[in-house]
Amino acid sequence: MIKDPTDKTDSTSLLRARLWRLVECAAWEIGIVCAAAWCIVYLDGAAGARREMRLFAAVQAAREVAPPQASAPDLRLWSPERIAAWQAAVKNQGSAPLAVLRIPRIHLEAPVLEGTDDATLNRGVGHIEDTASPGTDGNTGLAGHRDGFFRGLKDVEAGDRIEIETLRETQVYRIERTWIVDPEDVSVLDPTPARSLTLVTCYPFYFVGSAPRRYIVRAVAASTEVDEVR
Repeated sequence: MIKDPTDKTDSTSLLRARLWRLVECAAWEIGIVCAAAWCIVYLDGAAGARREMRLFAAVQAAREVAPPQASAPDLRLWSPERIAAWQAAVKNQGSAPLAVLRIPRIHLEAPVLEGTDDATLNRGVGHIEDTASPGTDGNTGLAGHRDGFFRGLKDVEAGDRIEIETLRETQVYRIERTWIVDPEDVSVLDPTPARSLTLVTCYPFYFVGSAPRRYIVRAVAASTEVDEVR
């Protein structure tokens, strides 16, 4: 049987099949593009989440930096009464140290605490009110007992190294001079243009009773040896 050339059924079916293939290819391409876009968005979001978690962890670590700690003091020069007072004081939970004071030449390592009352000075060295905070610009005043933490000051000399370790850095000072003043002379605690450290204790060191004078050690900043925590 001869096919009628005017019969368009086969050509219509062929066209329809081609159109379906085009639609199918287009659908696959759209699906692939959408999947790729989703992967990009997901991976970028995951990377962003990881960045945020790392940032959060860094902030938490910065907040949870432990305050500086001093080792047990060298008690060899201390009076028996001061040793007993220190042993009793450290059994009680007090405020965290602001810093740690170290003078290597006399083997001094002491926590720096806020205030100068007896309970504070039995535990460590006291930051004198209204003076610069440890490790900052200005004149930082620190007080200590002459028969305890600060007894070794009798042996310091000009040029000796002093370290102040805070939460942020370790500041190095060098002793400039020592001198003796009356208790009423508080000018030694006046602000200074340069970063400085003033140590104050009673004098004479082995005086029996209430010591009549004050022994002063003045040191000036030399360098910063530990970078700021970021």
